[in-house]
Amino acid sequence: MNFGARAIDFFLIGVVIVQTATAASAAEPAAPSRPNIVVIVADDLGYSDLGSFGGEIRTPNLDALAAEGTRFANFHVAGECSPTRAMLLTGVRSHRTGVGAMHESVPRELEGKPGYLTVLKPDVLTVSSLLQRNGYRTYAVGKWHVGKEPYNLPPARGFDHSIVQGDSGSDNWVPTQRYLALTDRVYWFEDGKPATMPAEYYSSTFYADRAIAYLRNDWAAQRSAASETRPPFFLYLAFQANHTPLQAPADMVARQRGRYDAGWQAIREQRFRRTQELGLLPPGTQLAAWPGLEDWNALNPTRKAYETRRMEVYAAMAETMDREIGRVRAAIKDLGVDDNTIFVFLSDNGAEPSDPYEYLSGRAWLATQYTRDTDRLGSKGAYATMGRNWAAAAVSPLATHKFFAGEGGLRVPLIIREPVRRSAIHRGFTHVTDVTPTLLEFAGVTHPGKAAGVEPPTGRSLVNVLRDGSASVRAADDTLGYELAGNAALFAGDLKLVRNQPPVGTGDWQLFDIARDPGETRDLRASRPADFARLLAAYKEYENTDGVRPLPAGYEPRDQVAMNALRRVILPSLWWPALLTIALVVGLWALLGRRNKT
Repeated sequence: MNFGARAIDFFLIGVVIVQTATAASAAEPAAPSRPNIVVIVADDLGYSDLGSFGGEIRTPNLDALAAEGTRFANFHVAGECSPTRAMLLTGVRSHRTGVGAMHESVPRELEGKPGYLTVLKPDVLTVSSLLQRNGYRTYAVGKWHVGKEPYNLPPARGFDHSIVQGDSGSDNWVPTQRYLALTDRVYWFEDGKPATMPAEYYSSTFYADRAIAYLRNDWAAQRSAASETRPPFFLYLAFQANHTPLQAPADMVARQRGRYDAGWQAIREQRFRRTQELGLLPPGTQLAAWPGLEDWNALNPTRKAYETRRMEVYAAMAETMDREIGRVRAAIKDLGVDDNTIFVFLSDNGAEPSDPYEYLSGRAWLATQYTRDTDRLGSKGAYATMGRNWAAAAVSPLATHKFFAGEGGLRVPLIIREPVRRSAIHRGFTHVTDVTPTLLEFAGVTHPGKAAGVEPPTGRSLVNVLRDGSASVRAADDTLGYELAGNAALFAGDLKLVRNQPPVGTGDWQLFDIARDPGETRDLRASRPADFARLLAAYKEYENTDGVRPLPAGYEPRDQVAMNALRRVILPSLWWPALLTIALVVGLWALLGRRNKT
């Protein structure tokens, strides 16, 4: 073929390409001007678990978001899941939402009291409702846990499409399998109706699949509708990882072999150093005390093998979640809108130390449902927990864990990646109630507040902080109170007034400078009496304004969970066997009576 003919061919190919691109752009609706929003919630993940927060767990997709965005090194939530999720979705402090405690752990004396409804009140607005009213397409996938009433399910709370688990958790391989006898069954809802679930799945993969399907299906629908502009979307993606039971695909568990052979003390020290190297925590930070931490070297080989496998499964579960987050982000990139999408990632509380096998009721129930053979941990039918020793590593270098008000229970990773790329760390105090005001400001949406007869947000927008890392979210004299199961705190600038109940604490108030001493190792109560008195008075005011009520004598959250399960689930489920037994006894007695007469 001569040069002239080849030139004509290239010219014609170019015309076809230009025409095709022009036609496609004409058919393709323009991207939204307002940002899309993806909020991702992990369950029971510790402060230093992610690679970008000092951990050895491989989380490349979350670390990429951190490298493109802002890591919040001093971000706080509640000590258990429901109150955190209520605050995250509304921007309102937990008792004001009605979720001052989790349904599973609330004492009977407080059930139904304002602040202790354990579900969202009708007069709180979710961020999803406000975004939906202002043109956003909205989706919820995963763990819900803020109420199963019709007025609290996702369709009534501002979500166009949803598939959610109503309660605290379930098995990660069999969706209908309860992980404890806390409810009579696992409650699944799709668009507000009882959902038909597959016989088997892996939870993190299933959640990612459904999130991707919602995004792609709506994208295709908008394209076929010949709309000039696509509406922005809001995706709420709440994983079960890393909630009990710890379970993960076998290949992901195999990737962890040998990583935790040195034990929890070595991992704890390694993470302690790394958090400072990354600039998350200040030089001079001291490793928190952890009473009762066992000496790894004193364990026998069988115990070491079991403990190592527990942490391998924990790490594999987190890595699998990260992999699925990467798939969701890849789908958003395929839609061409990654550059106009805000990603928010957080954990709902610190690491979970509890092991139901330590309780007779839990051990008896689990014995009929699961195995905990070392070689099977992570797989279908096996039940693993982290335990208190590994929890010390997961929250390193902080004190306490889930349920309690120490930094290890309340301080968790927060990553916000907005369309403007930057790699930054914000070290000032921030709170989960700040997320909703931040997202509303990004979306250009105003919360109606008291004027509409609803609870106004108590949080503050973080947009200024994201634009200017040196900016402060709150003034030095602003205070923020918190209470859960008698464990309480009041934050004021760099200071934290805190009370932890036994067995972790003494029930006495302490005062710490958590900016300089995040490990809460130096109590300032005696050296700063004026600050102590000021913050204690502010806490009392918070109790009055938010309706915090005293707990019954002897209250202990894990014992209360067991008692509530017995009262609400186990005993009611026994009525028909008991009735059948009585009927059989009466029938047998009557039959024997007749025979004796004859």
